[in-house]
Amino acid sequence: MKNILVTGCNGQLGSELRELTQQDNGGMTFFFTDIEQLDITDKEAVNRYVNEHEIDCIVNCAAFTAVDLAESKADFCRVLNEEAPAILARAVAGRGGSMIQISTDYVFDGTAHIPYREEDAVCPVSVYGKTKLGGERAVAEACPESVIIRTAWLYSSYGKNFVKTMLRLGQEKPELGVVADQVGTPTYARDLARTILVILSKGLVPGVYHYSNEGAASWYDFTKAIHRLGGVTGCHVKPLHTEEYPTPAERPHYSILDKTKIKETYGVEIPYWEDALAECIQILDK
Repeated sequence: MKNILVTGCNGQLGSELRELTQQDNGGMTFFFTDIEQLDITDKEAVNRYVNEHEIDCIVNCAAFTAVDLAESKADFCRVLNEEAPAILARAVAGRGGSMIQISTDYVFDGTAHIPYREEDAVCPVSVYGKTKLGGERAVAEACPESVIIRTAWLYSSYGKNFVKTMLRLGQEKPELGVVADQVGTPTYARDLARTILVILSKGLVPGVYHYSNEGAASWYDFTKAIHRLGGVTGCHVKPLHTEEYPTPAERPHYSILDKTKIKETYGVEIPYWEDALAECIQILDK
């Protein structure tokens, strides 16, 4: 019986993991924490929790993910995205355990023209991306038995996210302008959670992996699909260039991830992004 600690349990991914494990825990015992139960920036508290609960693996879903705010809150962002993962990794490694760290497509600069592979050069262009890369390196150093999963454009029926925002704005506004020259792939958090459970059940093969849904879309394409699948009909969606929608943090213009490695290593099948979106919206409609 493995004891698994999931941090950031009230976020999108943590909430999906909690729901899925309530249906089937795969013979594992899960401990779900957020800041109220465990301050992951407190080294002593983390060590105590990990040892008292005999944790074998940590799935770290906690992070500072407000990309634009990170530009003005760099120190706080660094604490959550670099220092806290290092604390978790050292604690579980001290017990001979392992860790799954969630990272991001923002470790790349977005200048590629073909899907990014795990071994491609990293070059983050935002504070958020730089701190997430720092977290990757800290975890890999402190816990060699770690798996790092880079994902992108995460959404869920839980929490605040782009899908819910576009559904709401589609009802409130007659017209929306959405960036059409940034291309990537949306990721349904439930699909990522399912894959994490496969990794836990089969056993971690240490290394960096990429995971998103299949296919490619711009934010404009994504919005159009959200409205179509969500039954929004009274809102005109207008494509914008990035220059027309300036933000404090620079975004990668291209961040499609090559998922060959995770599919071949763990035998997972990855749904197409529009099919995943349809599943999520169906849940939101209930």
